[in-house]
Amino acid sequence: MGRETTDTLVIGAGQAGIAMSEHLTRKSIPHIVVERARVAEAWRSRRWDSLVANGPAWHDRFPGMTFEGHSPDAFVPKEDVAAYFEAYAQRFAAPIRCGVEVTGLVPLAGRPGYRAETSEGEIEARNVVVATGAFQTPVIPQIVPPTPGLLQIHSSDYRNPAALPEGAVLVVGAGSSGVQIADELMLSGRRVYLSVGPHDRPPRSYRGRDFVWWLGVLGKWDLQARAPGTEHVTIAVSGARGGETIDFRRLAHAGMVLVGRTEGCADGVLSFGADLERNIRRGDANYLSVLDEADAHIERNGLDLPPEPSARVLAAMPDCVTRPLTHLDLRAAGIGTIIWATGFRNDYGWMRVGAFDDDGRPSHQRGVSSAPGIYFLGLPWLSGRGSSFIWGVWHDARYLADHIEIQAQYRAYVPDRDLRPAAGKMTA
Repeated sequence: MGRETTDTLVIGAGQAGIAMSEHLTRKSIPHIVVERARVAEAWRSRRWDSLVANGPAWHDRFPGMTFEGHSPDAFVPKEDVAAYFEAYAQRFAAPIRCGVEVTGLVPLAGRPGYRAETSEGEIEARNVVVATGAFQTPVIPQIVPPTPGLLQIHSSDYRNPAALPEGAVLVVGAGSSGVQIADELMLSGRRVYLSVGPHDRPPRSYRGRDFVWWLGVLGKWDLQARAPGTEHVTIAVSGARGGETIDFRRLAHAGMVLVGRTEGCADGVLSFGADLERNIRRGDANYLSVLDEADAHIERNGLDLPPEPSARVLAAMPDCVTRPLTHLDLRAAGIGTIIWATGFRNDYGWMRVGAFDDDGRPSHQRGVSSAPGIYFLGLPWLSGRGSSFIWGVWHDARYLADHIEIQAQYRAYVPDRDLRPAAGKMTA
């Protein structure tokens, strides 16, 4: 294994890395993209079998290419999303090397740039774009100890109901992944408990327009990056079965048992927070606020979109919410599986480049880090609300490519005369 050099090294060949490569290619900036597995690997192997994109095909794509074989309003299956990125990269011959894992990154001594230690040798680069995304290391809270007869997995390891052992299932986390998995399990005939924390619950569509359209016309996609530590808000939204609004009241009336946040476990008995009804009502308020803003926008702009009064009709609060469980004996309830839909954390332990704050989070402005030549791409709220979405990461990548090009122009500048004051002369 040898050593090679390039102007820019892009780490990761998911949606972020491919978008970055496209913009670097357009600017004729030499670069290499390394990927430890396959292109768009997260879509292939870190999602459940029935997953579809959470946004419609007309919106959740790169600007230069549509999804072939799918209606613009369809929610594309995960395999076709992965194939889309692979085909997109082939259109401009992205210099992607699969099966190459980066194990270390350090500054070069006495000169600008960085040395990446990889499974295939060393790569030196003036710039490094970390496009490893937001779904790196699954988080499973240390609440329930290993228990014989009880399978505990992260949502990224769930595939389908048949792959789980027999018995009821507890899903912890009611964001998009948790609620979709819980719904699929209930429809398969499983007894399902769903632990619900604070969340936003937007309508899938309203008055003939999808939620993503409303985010656009209401200016919600334009919201700028939040303060550190407040980047993530759990959002319950789904593209399953053609797209539908997540309604926890409906799920409970259909047989799902809702519980509050999972807080502890002692002798096989789980304890839940007393926040369930508050969380449900907060989600309802978020849902209704979107309808209010949409109605006001329609009236203000004179849009011909038919009223939808049924959207404001909420079912009665189910018994499991008004009289919630505070404790649950796992064995007595017949629970054979706990699925932790509790998100991910980033792992930058392989980077020794001084680009992080005291809490280990990337220190950056719109992806331009505090370490010269280090960039981050694909993180939630990198520049705004759309940063971790397919279309949003494309625009963030363009900004970073512009920054890389501008810095190269500064380095290449040579004045046409010596601007230093002559020896022995005073300047005014």
